[in-house]
Amino acid sequence: MKNLLVMKFGGTSMGSADRIKVAAQLSREQQEKRPVAVVVSAMSKITDLLHDTLRRAEAGDDDGVDVNLQQVADRHRVACGELVSGSALDESVNQVEDLVAEFSRIVHGVRMLGERPPRSLDEAVAVGERLSAMMMAAYLNHTGVRAKAVNAREVIVTDSVFGNATPLMGPTREKAQRLLRPMVEDGVLAVVTGFNGATIDGRPTTLGRGGSDFSASILAAALDAAELWIWTDVDGIMTADPRIVPDAAVLPEVTYREAAELAYNGAKILHPRTLAPLVERQIPVWSKNSFATEKAGTKIVPEVQAPPGPRAVTSMASVALISLEPDSPEVSGTRIMGRALDALGATSAEVLAMTSSSYRQSFCFLVRRDELGRALEALEASLSLELTHGYLKPIDVDDQVGLLAIVGEGMRGSPGLAGRIFTAISREKINIIAIAQGSSELTIAIVVPRDGLERAVCAVHSECRMGDLARMDR
Repeated sequence: MKNLLVMKFGGTSMGSADRIKVAAQLSREQQEKRPVAVVVSAMSKITDLLHDTLRRAEAGDDDGVDVNLQQVADRHRVACGELVSGSALDESVNQVEDLVAEFSRIVHGVRMLGERPPRSLDEAVAVGERLSAMMMAAYLNHTGVRAKAVNAREVIVTDSVFGNATPLMGPTREKAQRLLRPMVEDGVLAVVTGFNGATIDGRPTTLGRGGSDFSASILAAALDAAELWIWTDVDGIMTADPRIVPDAAVLPEVTYREAAELAYNGAKILHPRTLAPLVERQIPVWSKNSFATEKAGTKIVPEVQAPPGPRAVTSMASVALISLEPDSPEVSGTRIMGRALDALGATSAEVLAMTSSSYRQSFCFLVRRDELGRALEALEASLSLELTHGYLKPIDVDDQVGLLAIVGEGMRGSPGLAGRIFTAISREKINIIAIAQGSSELTIAIVVPRDGLERAVCAVHSECRMGDLARMDR
């Protein structure tokens, strides 16, 4: 099977019957030219609604559970009514009711237990994608395109880290080749659920934040696809968030590493893990806008022909800075740092940036604010002896900070760049709290007070002429 295209449609691209029709049309147009497989997210806001329902069940809020279940069912029934008619509508509505009933059974189990077991949570929240895949396949069949909804639980094999599973590419490849390849070769458009998978012994899992993008890249690699197209509601990967920087521009091309760094540091484009399965096979990725299909988008490739220097700046406001400082010369800061990293790693908390001081052996970690609670709990447990006996000062937390990250291949070859960036920020009278830069000089991460974050982003974008340079590349 040559020239296979895998396309992924995000939540906004699947957010209504009209958007599903657009996604189906894009899929149909490409299938007329070459083999196609599709990965879909849940309708926009549905995953949040499913999580909220499970939280309400855990808290014993029966009325809230009932209201949410009705909303889930009604939204999908209405969409079915706008997509298909006749016997196809009856069948689709029955499938909606079956899937909502399946979710409801898990919800009521959570209500009885008074807690949300991770395994049950993974099985429950994947219902959103299963509903989307069912509706898109039904619409395609209704319009004369042979299509079949596929639960990724039958294809993507993962480890057993519920909520943030990692794919096992060998078994996944075997299943994809055995189950999906014959379907696609027969001209059937496979509509695969994003976000979910299963362990080797069949226990449902999910792939964590950005899991639907990750699903698409896993399948693209497992099926030896020629390309992966990811459809979102933005024109491509931009030099900055246009809501913060009005003259931000779309980058025509970025490297895998640049895209991963931008995503890791807050750009709402792809999950950083998305690109990992594609790099070895060098499968190119396009980030495209399903609301403006005429726009070219951004191509993600191994290398680009661009002058060295910064290409984009991104930011994150929902972060917190955790600082640790030994209070005794008898304590090895290096050992404390190692144990702290082990503790954070055990919680799956992402360390966004880290800096240290060689003299006092103090150091700090930047983490996402929604991961702060479990990060602190893990650190306090791991370092309890040192904290109790005063060998380590009390853990300090600053949650009034923000992160900006300047990303670009080849920044090593730009003398004076760091000085220009720091000067641009200081001109806005913004204090720089911490700086982190890897040896590759692909990213410069800077922590600033949150109330100065957006001004700092604008200052850096302007100083480095990122928008102008991106427009010149087009």
